[in-house]
Amino acid sequence: MLYDAADDPGDLTPDALREAYETQLRSVVDAVGAETAAAESGVDPDRVRALAEGPVPDLSVEDAAAVLALDDDRPDAESIVLELRDHLLMAMTTGVVDVDTLAASVDLDLSGQEVQQALEGRTGMTLAQLAAIHRFLAARNDG
Repeated sequence: MLYDAADDPGDLTPDALREAYETQLRSVVDAVGAETAAAESGVDPDRVRALAEGPVPDLSVEDAAAVLALDDDRPDAESIVLELRDHLLMAMTTGVVDVDTLAASVDLDLSGQEVQQALEGRTGMTLAQLAAIHRFLAARNDG
């Protein structure tokens, strides 16, 4: 579900965590093929080919969920995104973190309001942004 791509996300750098997400996605693309992944997920074929070949830090969470949903053992893309958002919001609650603290603690050049909009799905979030937020919350809750 993306958030489970690494065993200890708080111990990784944001780049390493993003790479773990991409490894999870790449295994799905490898299993079904890039052309099938693009056709069935609705993700641009060039983006899927780029993902199959290497890092794509600006891949959106929604596109990542669409690819991940191609795995028969996973729920549909919308459920993946909603579960991911729930996971992040629960981590904020557990760590007693508000969006302004989160924005100030990650190197994303986003305001608290922009972080909130991304977490709520009112604006897009990239895998790189997700990795920075996820890593911070995991480290905060593990500490």
